[in-house]
Amino acid sequence: MLMQILLEFHWSQLLQPQFYIEHGGLWLILLVVFAETGLFAGFFLPGDSLLFVAGIYSTNIANEFIPTGNEYLDLLQLMVMISIAGILGNATGYWFGKKVGPAMYEWKENLFFKKHYLVQAHDFYEKHGGGAIIVARFIPIVRTFAPIVAGIVQMDQKKFSFFNVVGCVSWVSSMLIAGHFLQKWILSQFGFDLKDHLEVIVLGIVLVTTAPVIIKLVFNKKK
Repeated sequence: MLMQILLEFHWSQLLQPQFYIEHGGLWLILLVVFAETGLFAGFFLPGDSLLFVAGIYSTNIANEFIPTGNEYLDLLQLMVMISIAGILGNATGYWFGKKVGPAMYEWKENLFFKKHYLVQAHDFYEKHGGGAIIVARFIPIVRTFAPIVAGIVQMDQKKFSFFNVVGCVSWVSSMLIAGHFLQKWILSQFGFDLKDHLEVIVLGIVLVTTAPVIIKLVFNKKK
């Protein structure tokens, strides 16, 4: 079975939420969320779309761990476990940034690195730190590097930990609930099964979550 998966594997599958659900279920979802929310190498992994699709398949996924026979308990079970993975992922990113951060003030400046970037980042987190950590959860790529930068600029650990928990629970819960209940409502009202159109759903989520970043980049270039 494992050999067959490896032979049929293509790197593009790493961007497809259904790949993780079909070949690893809950445990692979936990690993992806942990990596995508705090490790440099995890920035390309699907986060929003994976959680949304996990909400659609919540009962199937939860049954791999503790079958409850109740859709709401299945959903709650996923919320708790995935939130823990995301919180630990961000905490790991923060720890890494905090260990590396002090040494960065001694680095020589070059085209890509300026010391005043660290000063500006520090001031930004002092003023908007909590909000930045929460909002970053909902923005692809940014959520990977936000905790690392927070550690680099020595954001207060207690403050970071509090908003890390709030941001992670909000992100995980909203995505899982949206996937679960949207699937349920559309299926009952229109007989349309989202499971048969996951590619379109994933594309829509990617466009919605990346739109604010693209708009900001476009407007910044015009200024």
